[in-house]
Amino acid sequence: MGYEAACTLRLGRQTSNGKAVLEQNDLIFRGPTRLAIPLKEIASAVARDGALTVRFGKKTAVFEIGSAAARWADRITDPPSRLDKLGVKSGMRIVLTGTAHADLIEEIKGRGAHVSRTAPPRSADILFYGTERREALDRVSELRAALKPDGALWVIRPKGSAAISESEVMAAGKRAGLVDVKVVSFSPTHTAEKFVIPRAAR
Repeated sequence: MGYEAACTLRLGRQTSNGKAVLEQNDLIFRGPTRLAIPLKEIASAVARDGALTVRFGKKTAVFEIGSAAARWADRITDPPSRLDKLGVKSGMRIVLTGTAHADLIEEIKGRGAHVSRTAPPRSADILFYGTERREALDRVSELRAALKPDGALWVIRPKGSAAISESEVMAAGKRAGLVDVKVVSFSPTHTAEKFVIPRAAR
């Protein structure tokens, strides 16, 4: 994501040098002082003169991270939506197959993209494939055929399930001649891995 920086943290009367990391759900500081602030608990985040001032609970933390402070503040106060993270845009042709995620369908329609269960070869901008078990990964190779040359396949799987693992999903993508480029938290219960066709094969 690119949200990692050497940092001086001021928290109360303490000042520490270390590393700040802005993750999907938390703002973290690693150094002599350890701090992890859930983003949902942050009341405000303001950037000024290279310093990111964060209020949470009854505390205020100042992260001196330099020119990136404004970008971090924007990310905290206006985080990307799920569709932003998945790359869905208005007018795209989106295919959903496998295990259904009804809430995703409604979100996609609300953004103005075209949703279907099937697609002619090389026509899908994004294909979402819901899987619950490793046996379903055998379909990944055939699903590749539906992608546009610059399209993306997202494999959605349950988190922490013994029935299907991240390494098994990655191996299935590799067997299909795809490369994995991104992982996002799809929901509290599911993860999504993104695959694309290598540039040399488009």
